[in-house]
Amino acid sequence: MIELALRDVRAGYGAVEVLHGIDLDVPQGALTALLGPNGAGKTTLLSVLAGLQPLRGGRITWDGVDVSGAPADARARAGMTLIPERRGVFPELSVAENLEIFAGDDRSAQVAMEAFPVLGQRLSQRAGSLSGGEQQMLAMSRALLKRPRLLLLDEISFGLAPRVTRQLFDVVTDLARRGTTVVLVEQYLSDALRMSDVVYVLARGDVVFAGEPAELRGRALPGYVASHR
Repeated sequence: MIELALRDVRAGYGAVEVLHGIDLDVPQGALTALLGPNGAGKTTLLSVLAGLQPLRGGRITWDGVDVSGAPADARARAGMTLIPERRGVFPELSVAENLEIFAGDDRSAQVAMEAFPVLGQRLSQRAGSLSGGEQQMLAMSRALLKRPRLLLLDEISFGLAPRVTRQLFDVVTDLARRGTTVVLVEQYLSDALRMSDVVYVLARGDVVFAGEPAELRGRALPGYVASHR
């Protein structure tokens, strides 16, 4: 079943069009990877999906409802969560305060500390003073605590050590296994192909490949790192 459908989606910045008529189907409960070199339009596409970047044309349908003009906060309330490349935490607040905001009034933050034990040792520490990996763990805690219907991830492994990346990917894989629909932009090709059910490759704002991960294994994509060392 298709949960999210994009038809002829166009978007850009100022006079520059970045997405040139994207057609894309995201299956419900699956992990869909968006691959492509820098400048392909991947982050712009996630911003469009989250409602942070307006459409110039086309349509986005989510669970059969046209959300093309829906604001970002409405999409978030409906169960869509974006974890951006640059962490996405409140740097001036403590780890505990970030977790409280992510969890809301009716949910314990314990599940996040079980997934990322180091956060339990940093509860009083200001989030902005955490290491890059710890900040990304804290940002990923939002997905664990919000339990989104649709999770958008923008290169969550960027600049992180392999050990930290494995922890993050384990959480992502588990969320997808439990039924969360995930759209993942990732810089490491083998990791993305290993985790994903469906793959789209973008180049210069167009979809140049759509299919299963097995069709891309063993092939090199320009501008891509083969694997995380």
